[in-house]
Amino acid sequence: MKILILGAKGNLGAQLVKVFVKGNEVLGWDKSEIDITDRELILKKIGEIRPELVINAAAYNAVDKCEDSDEEYEAAKKINIDGPKFLAEVCLKIGATLVHYSTNYVFDGKKKSGYNETDRPQPLNRYGKTKFHGEKRILELSGKGLKWYLIRTSKLFGPGGTSAMAKPNFFDIILEQAKNKSGLGVVDDEISCFTYSPDLAKATKELVQADKGYGIYHLMNSGAGTWYEAAGELFRIAGLKIKVLPISRDKLLKPAKRPKYSVLLNTKLPPLRDYKEALREYLGKCKMSLLSLRGANESASWRSNERRGNL
Repeated sequence: MKILILGAKGNLGAQLVKVFVKGNEVLGWDKSEIDITDRELILKKIGEIRPELVINAAAYNAVDKCEDSDEEYEAAKKINIDGPKFLAEVCLKIGATLVHYSTNYVFDGKKKSGYNETDRPQPLNRYGKTKFHGEKRILELSGKGLKWYLIRTSKLFGPGGTSAMAKPNFFDIILEQAKNKSGLGVVDDEISCFTYSPDLAKATKELVQADKGYGIYHLMNSGAGTWYEAAGELFRIAGLKIKVLPISRDKLLKPAKRPKYSVLLNTKLPPLRDYKEALREYLGKCKMSLLSLRGANESASWRSNERRGNL
């Protein structure tokens, strides 16, 4: 099968390339190869290579910048709304199947039993609105014969991409912040699920190969929790003596509102493994960095004890 993966140098895109390259002809394009906000370019370039499957892992996800800046919001709308629309148009034209990723941030967090695939989105912030309207552009062509999978996920973590736009994940940020510190404050009033990018990439391939039927799917690792709980699990697995303090999101004074409870329910597919198991695997691949961090952490703890006279 000829497969085109967009955002191929990003955190998820790089994992998709690794998974799909086995047994397929895979083309991995990033921003330097194509601008997904350019409709004519999309129709021309993708129309020329005529892939059977197009996977869109390109997205704008700077949540607070999007909320705080009209310029950033316009950029988000182009990437998250226009991009999926143009990709859906070219896929419909050439008969290709489209896979597109969305987010738990399309929900407002007021439902306390988790969100299934048929629940109505009600985003709280600008970023969530762009992702929701991107979904709608795909759904609008569904009745015209478009073949599509829309996969919602949340709190992505895993190996970093090589793109300049690839962002560090939560666990990488927390580990960096933990250098030379004995304690961190972490948000404890937002509950959702974590997703390991290699697991999501593998599950995406299994979904496409299984021919389950087109539509909306929720894919994330099992086990819901807050950022605070996940940080505690991170330090426990890593063997780091870092005190984690629960704080409210409101105290951080961030521009964008987040849903308090945005747990996604996977009602259509086999569940993915618990995120804690995936996190253990991820940290195992970061062994050298962890050894360095443990040394810094122990040194900081020693200095703290010395100041207290507790040697």
